Amino acid sequence: MTVQNILIAVGALVVLAFLIIPAIKIVWQYQRGVVFRFGKLVGERGPGLNFILPYIDRMIIVDMRVETLVVEPQEVITRDNVTVQVDAVVYFQPVNAGDTIIKVQDYAKATSQIAQTTLRSVLGQSDLDELLAHRDKINDRLREIIDGQTEPWGVKANIVEVKDVVLPESLQRVMSRQAEAEREKRAKIIHAEGEEIASVALAKAGENLAAAPASLQLRYMQTLVEMAGEKNATILPIPLDLVRQLASALK
Repeated sequence: MTVQNILIAVGALVVLAFLIIPAIKIVWQYQRGVVFRFGKLVGERGPGLNFILPYIDRMIIVDMRVETLVVEPQEVITRDNVTVQVDAVVYFQPVNAGDTIIKVQDYAKATSQIAQTTLRSVLGQSDLDELLAHRDKINDRLREIIDGQTEPWGVKANIVEVKDVVLPESLQRVMSRQAEAEREKRAKIIHAEGEEIASVALAKAGENLAAAPASLQLRYMQTLVEMAGEKNATILPIPLDLVRQLASALK
């Protein structure tokens, strides 16, 4: 083989490499390849080994996995004129790779902006009590609105969660005092209910003891024993009959 033939073979291999290597594209399982031919969308390619026309086709890879978007704290005025700071998290993912390329320049950034404006809008239409007590409903409403606005871009909002609601310090103090008053009110109600139950029980016990003098005498002796044990002293019992006679004489 002459030097000329070797050079021809090497040149052919180089040309072949320049033609074949750009034509081979590997797409991972979690990706989709969007193919353009002379600038025109011609289709999508799935995972695996793919071939395109070198220097004529161009493939753009789109990651189809779920992405996490943290919405920075937003200052929101609720419908009842309370200023709060709220942040949220959005889980979204591309579902149509072609639309994410040809219908929006940066779908992640666009979704972030939509999430911020929607958060302020929806919470501005809600009362503070609704925001604190019915957060699940607000999350569902946010997800529906964001998903409806990003759907034309081939993006689906899976989950939207309001994370933290920071109240003004003055309102926090008012709510703390209100909660303390509610706890005191509840404690008084429980105490009153206990007193009522105790008074009924004492009245019933008094009736039973009055109906059975022997039981009253036993209870009297038991009380004296308990008092002697607590005070560590000697107590001289006085018969109840004598107490009754003295009481009658004093009258």
